[in-house]
Amino acid sequence: MYTERLSVADLEMHESNYDGVRAYARAKRAQVELAQEWTRRSTDSVMFQTMHPGWTDTPGVVESLPTFHRITRPLLREPAAGADTLVWLSAAPNSELGAGGGLWLDRRRRSTSRFPWTDTPAGERYRLWAWCEEKTAGFINP
Repeated sequence: MYTERLSVADLEMHESNYDGVRAYARAKRAQVELAQEWTRRSTDSVMFQTMHPGWTDTPGVVESLPTFHRITRPLLREPAAGADTLVWLSAAPNSELGAGGGLWLDRRRRSTSRFPWTDTPAGERYRLWAWCEEKTAGFINP
């Protein structure tokens, strides 16, 4: 996610230029940005947060990134450790979390952007919202 800027026009890749790692990073960026947009549009009684489990030894890592898995295996977390922040977020009072729309890792709020070129362009979250409405229109209001 940290390497990708939100670009709704680039969310869907064609077979000719598909890159699984890049598609995953773009999807993660979109999820984080969408949580911020949900937060902006929601009432105070609902909280939206995103989290990163840390690099965790899961079947997805083994299958999608076999070389990475082989090299980093001694450093990868057990799945329970990867789930810790998710479980904590689910049980924490909203007052402990502060504003919604955060990105969390190891029970700490983290920056959603590390590089200036990945900052979200003005209006792109609105375009993402509209894109999601378009893609889900038949499911929400059949």
